[in-house]
Amino acid sequence: MKKISILFILAFAVLQTASPCTSVIVSGKITKDGRPLLFKNRDTPRTDNAAHLFQGERYKYIGITAAIDRTPVDVWGGHNETGFAIINTAAFNLNGCDGEDSNKDGELMKRALEICRTIDDFQHLLDTLPKPMDLNSNFGVIDALGNCAYFETNNEGYIKFDVNDPSVAPDGYLIRTNYGTTGCRSIDRGVERFMAAEDFMLAAQQGDNINCRHLLTQLPRNLKHGLTKQNLFDIMPQSYDERCMVPFRDFVTRWTSSAIILVQGVASGESAQHTISWTNIGWPPASVAIPLLITPSSAWPQIVGGSDGASWLCRQSLEEKQKVFNAGRGYVEDYIDLSKLINKQKTGIMQRVMKIEQQVLDEGENVLKKVRKGTDIDKALDSYYQWVDNYVKKQFQQ
Repeated sequence: MKKISILFILAFAVLQTASPCTSVIVSGKITKDGRPLLFKNRDTPRTDNAAHLFQGERYKYIGITAAIDRTPVDVWGGHNETGFAIINTAAFNLNGCDGEDSNKDGELMKRALEICRTIDDFQHLLDTLPKPMDLNSNFGVIDALGNCAYFETNNEGYIKFDVNDPSVAPDGYLIRTNYGTTGCRSIDRGVERFMAAEDFMLAAQQGDNINCRHLLTQLPRNLKHGLTKQNLFDIMPQSYDERCMVPFRDFVTRWTSSAIILVQGVASGESAQHTISWTNIGWPPASVAIPLLITPSSAWPQIVGGSDGASWLCRQSLEEKQKVFNAGRGYVEDYIDLSKLINKQKTGIMQRVMKIEQQVLDEGENVLKKVRKGTDIDKALDSYYQWVDNYVKKQFQQ
């Protein structure tokens, strides 16, 4: 009996400390511009993250990594110069009902970004890996041909879900959190976040709002709980100083959230060079999203990943996060001071950060319009990234 109890505790601990992310894939068939979308809210105990540009075995690629890791073994989402992109969510239930985590997810994604050009290439990579693969995850992938799919992957194989297939994704999108639909359903995890994402996507569809910017800026800051349906916007305190402690568990963004990546693929006939990783490094309600592209000169904003390997922006957001999770004692990660996040005077950290982000995204979209029309990508992005570095630092310091 004692042995069983210990095993149960260990299994429960794994489920609580692993990296339970939230993801969505949207087919280009239902976006107005024909570009598919690949979204991931990254959760991990290692919240000090960065984004960097790497030279892989075959292709350059943008990847999210742990900070300081300039020669990473693991990458946690990104895209390469051919327009291939990949993310994952830990599934836990695809290798039976023991709830085991896997160790090779980040290593596989790094390898895929280095050598894959299409979803078929990724499928071939899975087919040729030595078995058992040490995998227990949902992998989301898109490519420059408009293909998009989830692969529910276990130690021995996978099942593919084509998001372009109406019989598989009748609404034109699929959601995955921390269980596979083909796995042991008695240990599903991330159900509350799945329900929240499902409600969000339904409302977006009904409001003709399934687009890159809405998904990027609103889903990570969605404060409606998927299970209880309580919306924290409905109980906003009056001011920043009106302390208001509320439970904060199993929302889309949580204590462990460390980055957002939304890869916007390309439309038919468009250059793969125009694939964009819209990337919010750090705690999403306290950070800003920046469009990252792969350019010939490797133009890059230093605040998302500098020469020291760290992200200035991520660390600033983690400082702001501590003001929100300020319980001081006990399970501090499960309670927030809502007044510090949002309030009726609009002085909450998330409210102020979103004003900064709006300017960053407006300027970014203007630059991207010019690039898509033929403006030199190196010159345009280098100038934009220099402006981003200066503008965001100045606004945060104020």
